[in-house]
Amino acid sequence: MSAAQPPATPRPFELPCPDLRQERVGNTGTPGVWHFDSGVAGRHVLVTALIHGNELCGAWALKALLAAGLAPRRGKLTLAFCNLAAFDRFDAANYAASRFVEEDMNRVWSAERLADASNTPDVTRARELAPWVAQADWLLDFHSMSNADVPLQLTGLAPRNIELALALGNPACIVADAGHAAGVRLRDHGRFAVEGDPETRSLLIECGFHGDPASRDVALDQLARFLPASGCVDAADIPAGWLQPAAARQQALRVTHAIAARSTDFRFAQPWKGLECLAQAGTVIGWSDGEPVVTPYDRCVLIMPSLSNLRPGVTVVRLAQEIA
Repeated sequence: MSAAQPPATPRPFELPCPDLRQERVGNTGTPGVWHFDSGVAGRHVLVTALIHGNELCGAWALKALLAAGLAPRRGKLTLAFCNLAAFDRFDAANYAASRFVEEDMNRVWSAERLADASNTPDVTRARELAPWVAQADWLLDFHSMSNADVPLQLTGLAPRNIELALALGNPACIVADAGHAAGVRLRDHGRFAVEGDPETRSLLIECGFHGDPASRDVALDQLARFLPASGCVDAADIPAGWLQPAAARQQALRVTHAIAARSTDFRFAQPWKGLECLAQAGTVIGWSDGEPVVTPYDRCVLIMPSLSNLRPGVTVVRLAQEIA
């Protein structure tokens, strides 16, 4: 039987909310979307922020990029402030409520969902952004986390993305995961799918806790690494202070299991933060409807444990092992 747990107290949200009155106008006719064409052959690079309205670090990074006037030397660069309607609901005292308006925008990126009869604000906005996504060759999608502090690079299972994440040198932890049963993420949409166009690259960077000011520094560091790697700009073009020291060692993990809640009766055995390595198979992680959930193998690593969006079908933790 699961032990009763008191409701979690939300962590303080210390990252300021950016003023996006200018940035949300865009220069394309699509609100919040900015597009720059160098006129020189090269990749089309897309950088996205605010897929979730309470994940502010990427919005700060794109705001800084626009303020710096950083333009592509080669190819094209598109910047997208995505779920503006969810962002407009942001309240630092209740930040979980602005993750989305009616449904998670990062679960709607299948061809079927984008073409169905749904008209929630979140999927409607995804349809507005879809033409820009379809043009992109490389994607960097900014996110942050409700519980964990250590940044994670979520690559998907495509070796081409894992190789890029290792080449960037930050963050220290790389997670190869298959996505969500609840729906397709932007990172895995269309040409970015595992079996999609081999010339594409797509990374989802989790920059740390939503409200930690350090998440903004992680986001700027990722821009400083990703844009030159794409060939869009040169390393010398990156503003001073964006690039952080590279990780002393990078670790690549492969997700083997995604544990989804069957109901709202899910409890963790401990207040896991993520990246705990549980030495023995059979260690209790938590309880689902009163039944124990245990590690399936030795040296099992917990990835992004969180009950902040607890409801049936939502992934509450992923289990991973190191890639040899």
